[in-house]
Amino acid sequence: MMSINWFPGHMHKARKEIAKVMDEIDVVIEVLDARLPVSSENPMISQLGKGTPVIKLLNKSDLADPVRTQEWVDYYNSLPDTRAIMIDYKQKKLISSIPNLCNELVPSRSNNGRQVRAMIMGIPNVGKSTMINALLGKKIAKVGNEPAVTKGQKRFLLKNGMALSDTPGMLWPKIEDRDSGYRLAASGAIKNTAIEFQQVAEYAAEFLCQDYPELMVARYKLKKIPENADELLKEIGRKRGGLRAGGKIDMHKASEILLNELRGGQIGLVTYETVSEWLEKWEQQRIEAERLAAEELAAEAAKEQGKE
Repeated sequence: MMSINWFPGHMHKARKEIAKVMDEIDVVIEVLDARLPVSSENPMISQLGKGTPVIKLLNKSDLADPVRTQEWVDYYNSLPDTRAIMIDYKQKKLISSIPNLCNELVPSRSNNGRQVRAMIMGIPNVGKSTMINALLGKKIAKVGNEPAVTKGQKRFLLKNGMALSDTPGMLWPKIEDRDSGYRLAASGAIKNTAIEFQQVAEYAAEFLCQDYPELMVARYKLKKIPENADELLKEIGRKRGGLRAGGKIDMHKASEILLNELRGGQIGLVTYETVSEWLEKWEQQRIEAERLAAEELAAEAAKEQGKE
């Protein structure tokens, strides 16, 4: 299993800063990657937010499977105090409606003429800075295609009077779910220096062959889907100049090709996870938590009985 350890010092500082100001925030605008909505959620946001209304922006929807994205939008919109829209930075009209959506979530402030205070949050490389620039209508926030471009907290005033606080893109100290770790790495949310390229590419190749075989056949001109991820990477290496002397395939180069084309959308519209998958995982987690709690209670009861 891949181990990811990437929690820079500025993220520790950001967490403390966010905790301090969260009580003064009316709405959280959480930017998610539409290709991996749950995996790109930061669990610290719900912990710090303490029930604050949330707008979930499923960004990069132009790279995601539209059917699966709509399923996620419908799911999030079914939750209390939550609104969700699929979006990309080109949709200026839709982006301009976000401040009004914030007002709708906190009518107690907006109807009384008080300034609505929003905070925009998201993991690294999810497109948060690009979204801020779109909301402001001008380039202020620094944009880059590498994680952790924004380093400090900033505050902006929008045209409608809403205050918008920006935060550094934050990963959490430990990524518990195996699939989430690989999906974050495959999407580019985690720096390349913190991942094993071939390991991540093998995970991505297996997923693509299973969920989007037609896209793989078309992109790499395959006669049929290979039997496993290793064979697919070898096929990509053979077709894309990854052959070394003696006919040996450069697996690292093949892995780079697959991940770069997956991230850039050249393979096609792909979403890594489904609502049904996560509902099943959450149910399993609930059952496991109940089991552990029951065992703990039984152990405590046995301990007390032993004292008598």
